[in-house]
Amino acid sequence: MERKIRAGLMAYGMSGKVFHAPFLDQHPGFELVAIVERSKNDAVKDYPNIIQYRDQESLLADDSIELIVVNTPNFTHYEYAKAALQAGKHVLIEKPLSVLKTEAEELFALAFRKNLQVFAYQNRRFDSDYLSVKEVLDSQKLGNIIEVHFRFDRYRPEVSHKFFKEQAMPGAGILYDLGAHIIDQAISLFGVPDDFVKTYGSNRPVTEVDDYAHVHLKYKNGLNVYISTSLLVANPLPSYVLHGTKGSFTKHRTDVQEEQLLAGIKPLDANYGIEKPNSEGILVYYDIENQQHQELLKAKQASYMHLFDHVYEAIVHQKPYYVKQNEIIAQLSILEK
Repeated sequence: MERKIRAGLMAYGMSGKVFHAPFLDQHPGFELVAIVERSKNDAVKDYPNIIQYRDQESLLADDSIELIVVNTPNFTHYEYAKAALQAGKHVLIEKPLSVLKTEAEELFALAFRKNLQVFAYQNRRFDSDYLSVKEVLDSQKLGNIIEVHFRFDRYRPEVSHKFFKEQAMPGAGILYDLGAHIIDQAISLFGVPDDFVKTYGSNRPVTEVDDYAHVHLKYKNGLNVYISTSLLVANPLPSYVLHGTKGSFTKHRTDVQEEQLLAGIKPLDANYGIEKPNSEGILVYYDIENQQHQELLKAKQASYMHLFDHVYEAIVHQKPYYVKQNEIIAQLSILEK
């Protein structure tokens, strides 16, 4: 690497511990300099060489830091990202980039004026299962795609202690949480939809937010994409189902990166990102002679480290980032209530 980008984390909860710090620590192009932790001291125990700040303002006042990771609750993303940009920092913002599309537009405009960059942290574009879907689409074995179903489900009947996800406030609810991932995946594969229809549900006792959401993305070429996410699915269906004029592809949510990171496996470990056995996707298609073929497709090794590769290349070499601004604006248009 030509140089190291000095980076700071705004929080050290689950997101900071699992999805950011291990990568910034192991990537040769970054130096993890500082982490904000208001009351605990977990960050210093895990990374003894970092500076521990007790508030975001102190982090932003550190002139040695070039990149700030905004991994705080959703409703704070706009405020903290704007402050970081005004302090002269590039920002990598957890999904969703903001609660409202007008906030994102303002952040992009501010970054442009200050010759800085705003990056959306859409790590699920580097999930092994999603990459398998992309590989099948690139192969064109399915022909013209006409119907797609993406799901992201969990079984969490109890209301979480995380107030910013469960209380009636901006950016709360399952569509902003899990739905943001698969809406981004759909837009990245099929483009910005021409129209959409949303349905919400609140099914757990005493819930204040949506714990079920369904979005129908409509395209003028006849493609229909159905996005579903729920916290009350005990036996998950396949997370990816695609039907085309020549065949179909189905795959469960099989990426292991989050599970491995929670278990303490590091991003540069040899087995990181390799799916478990019997996780193959099922491809059924017809050839030019109308003969049916069935294949079990094994996913390639995946890694969220590629996201940080893109951030590095964008800052150091001004290469285009893999998540485009119009894709973020379209995603937020769908997420907004």
